[in-house]
Amino acid sequence: MFEQTFKNIDDLLYKDSGADSELDYIGQTSWVMFLRYLDELEQDKADEAELKGEEYNFILDKEYRWPNWAMPKGADGKLDHHVALTGPDLVQFVDGKLFPYLAKFKQEADSANTIEYKIGEIFSELKNKIQSGYNLREILEYADELPFRASTDKHELSHLYESKIKNMGNAGRNGGQYYTPRPLIRAMINVINPHIGEKIYDGAAGSCGFLCEAYEYMYERMEKTTDNLKTLQEETLYGKEKKNLAYVIGIMNMILHGIEAPNIIHTNTLGENIRDIQEKNRYHVILANPPFGGKERPEVQQNFDIKTGETAFLFMQHFIKSLKTGGRAAIVIKNTVLSNTDNASVALRKLLLEGSNLHTILDLPGGTFTGAGVKTVVLFFQKGEPTKKIWYYQLDPGRNMGKTNPLNDKDMEEFVELQKYVTSSAVERSRLETEKSWILNVIDLDEDTFDLSPKNPNTPEEEPLRSPEVILAEMGRLDTETNTILQSIKELI
Repeated sequence: MFEQTFKNIDDLLYKDSGADSELDYIGQTSWVMFLRYLDELEQDKADEAELKGEEYNFILDKEYRWPNWAMPKGADGKLDHHVALTGPDLVQFVDGKLFPYLAKFKQEADSANTIEYKIGEIFSELKNKIQSGYNLREILEYADELPFRASTDKHELSHLYESKIKNMGNAGRNGGQYYTPRPLIRAMINVINPHIGEKIYDGAAGSCGFLCEAYEYMYERMEKTTDNLKTLQEETLYGKEKKNLAYVIGIMNMILHGIEAPNIIHTNTLGENIRDIQEKNRYHVILANPPFGGKERPEVQQNFDIKTGETAFLFMQHFIKSLKTGGRAAIVIKNTVLSNTDNASVALRKLLLEGSNLHTILDLPGGTFTGAGVKTVVLFFQKGEPTKKIWYYQLDPGRNMGKTNPLNDKDMEEFVELQKYVTSSAVERSRLETEKSWILNVIDLDEDTFDLSPKNPNTPEEEPLRSPEVILAEMGRLDTETNTILQSIKELI
């Protein structure tokens, strides 16, 4: 039922002249779903207050609540067409009154950690792109059918929403930046193993896939006490996101996963001077896939000790600085960070190796990220002790990966299982040497470059390609042999 509802909404958006891509579809679906969710949340709180004999103060004024502007219903429980806005009147209300009213909450909220602030942030950044009030009326009716109250309903909705995010990434353009394959995220979290009491951070949150999966991982494993649930909801998951649409999608994704008021800040993470990061700003765990290939302006580069225009390299410095001593990180980054010979790349590798234990490097195959031709690796490190040994694992699912053959959880099983032995005794560590994996002693690195390129010593070396001179000489020899054989045949005849 839910899947068909989403499809129906997409079909209407496709027909509308204001929304013309997967990115627009999910953005417009998100603001409608958010207001539908907010109504359910307010109704739940009002019911709870009534049971206690208390009065609930609604966040939204009466005119702007879902049952009054979106779905006014008659005594029969059906939409009252005499009262409900539609056509140009509906679009005029949404654009001229609803969005400006909701946007004001950003200035009026007590703090950034409140649902009121999230309301204001979302409606300051998004615009209604649905131009036909008749299409919008139908979309509102479909959204009204989506139930948010039961946990099973939320679970199904969150899966459908994740599928929409994945489709947005597959659609190309800049959508790919929002989607990291969930099997990869789950494997990274499994290795890091976060637990209650730790603060988890993603400074390039995107659609909040890392934070949502971390929430699921911790929720399944923790003792279900009131204190633990409150800690997980309010004091565990933190993120920052620069892009408007990604911020809204991330907030909605976390809400659908059961996080009522996500601690996501809409800001340019790289605009923060890393020299200002204090202990109170640091985290126990960092999980991230920062954007790469971007170029930051000189004034942004001044916020960092190692100056470079490469976005991903600046994020790496931010993450290292934002990690508590003893804190753990798993970061997806393009593989050139391991081998580039420019001063910034060498300095970054030196910083990482000397200030953290870079214990594991996961080398990912091409096609892991749909639509992105860049080769990537995952760096697993713990801040504090310097690196002495690095375990490399080259992931090889045995097939070409892409849209039709995406990464799956089974592909990651061997890596996750073997990785457990990285911190084990010498005897158990022997299991880490396979055809796909090996251990590098940092003492053997070239101290001028600190080149960390994956060079598998356990793979049989291929014969080197022959030079043109050798090939021509071989062709000449074969021609001579052929002519000799033909001459012999002629003489026999």
